Amino acid sequence: MGFDEEWGRLRSDAAESRSTDMRLNSADAGGAPSSLPAGTEDLAATPAQKSSAANTIETELEPNTKKAGDWADESSGSVVTALEGWETALGLKKVQETWEKQVKALMGRLSAEKGALRATSGLFVQNDIKIDSDFAPLRSKLNNL
Repeated sequence: MGFDEEWGRLRSDAAESRSTDMRLNSADAGGAPSSLPAGTEDLAATPAQKSSAANTIETELEPNTKKAGDWADESSGSVVTALEGWETALGLKKVQETWEKQVKALMGRLSAEKGALRATSGLFVQNDIKIDSDFAPLRSKLNNL
């Protein structure tokens, strides 16, 4: 098969496999997307799971990241000192500065994620209370009989 024939076949196959359907005002009748395991259609986590994840960040990830960053700084610093006057020392110094920035950014991200996890449960509770109060005027008086 020649190039032109193969290219034409591939283009035809690609055109046939493309979905050009559009759905408006309808829900997907299918189940979970294929990227999610069966039974995980609901994206949810309990407050205990969020708290556990935040605690893992605080007790494991943050201290270990800081320790790894400090260790690399110490090792690189001694090599830069030993190679002073060489171009290699300047290169290593630049790498060390970049590393320090990246570790600092990662530590900030971990801290932000930890805070977000801890705040999320409270936000969900506040949202539920707000929704409940929004529906209060619509409740039937028969509920109180």
